[in-house]
Amino acid sequence: MFDKLQAAEDRFEEINHKLSDPSVIGNQEEYKKYMKEHSDLLEIVEKYREYKKVSKDIQDARELLQDKLDADFREMVQAEFKEAEEKLEVIKKELKILLIPKDPNDDRSVIVEIRGGAGGEEAALFAQVLFRMYTRYAERKRWKVEILDSNPTELGGFKEVVFSIEAKGAYSRLKFESGVHRVQRVPTTEASGRIHTSTITVAVLPEVDDVEVDINPADLQIDTYRAGGAGGQHINKTESAIRITHIPTGLVVTCQDERSQHKNKDKAMKVLRSKLFEIAEEQKNSEVAQARKSQVGTGDRSERIRTYNYPQGRITDHRIGLTLYKLDSIVDGDLDEVIDALITTDQSEKLGSGAMDDED
Repeated sequence: MFDKLQAAEDRFEEINHKLSDPSVIGNQEEYKKYMKEHSDLLEIVEKYREYKKVSKDIQDARELLQDKLDADFREMVQAEFKEAEEKLEVIKKELKILLIPKDPNDDRSVIVEIRGGAGGEEAALFAQVLFRMYTRYAERKRWKVEILDSNPTELGGFKEVVFSIEAKGAYSRLKFESGVHRVQRVPTTEASGRIHTSTITVAVLPEVDDVEVDINPADLQIDTYRAGGAGGQHINKTESAIRITHIPTGLVVTCQDERSQHKNKDKAMKVLRSKLFEIAEEQKNSEVAQARKSQVGTGDRSERIRTYNYPQGRITDHRIGLTLYKLDSIVDGDLDEVIDALITTDQSEKLGSGAMDDED
């Protein structure tokens, strides 16, 4: 563990020198590359330096305690020694977490797809609730949300809605939301007051740039059609809606939210790039798929991950056995407690399988 930390500090110093080199400053691409590496290493190097300082404080206190000291001073040194030892243990744990290999997509923005599953109109209404939950969460974080495509229903629900959340690190916070979300409640359309169970599927994709996914224009079939909407809303008299089919994979994406055909095409391409990137990532990671099974959620969209029980005001995340009786605030976007618990469990399981050695 400490060999890795020392190597990280040495590399950090090396990058510092490079960033003051005029030839690097003059090369925009190279400078950007080193700045990113510098930023990636900064937190772990600062924590390692704190570890070394606290270790030295412990060593100094230990040596002092071997001398003849008056009672009051000895008591003070012993208290400082004990406090530094406790602090060192906390720093060690923090360093282990920082050494967990980082998901390369964690810093990315995301594209979220929400689709009503079993339950018809009630599922569509809850899809709207989840859409609002994620957009309210994004508002709390001051993240930018943009609808890419939607298929609204007569009663104000969504058969499906696709939207982007633009923010550095959005994927690191939202990636565990992929899967089947189950709702148990009495629908407004239910006269007898019976509780219905419906399901909604959520997929969270990292957003990718043009350069990261090479799409051959010859592989695309692009169709235009007239945008439709619930009850005659948003009906477009021109053919501005776009449907793009990626012929090699059979992937189909649509966008009809903008009045401009050009804007709809741009948004549809954004979704297509992210889907193709996800397919490539899944193929690349197939050999570690079994290892992922032991972690929090596999990202499998067919996996039931969470239940929202309205009569009991309860939300349960089945992957980590977390139950909270604060459904109203969670569906209003207060998601941090759930997300933090998922991240903490994932880190603990990765640490357990990594079995890092404590010894220097």
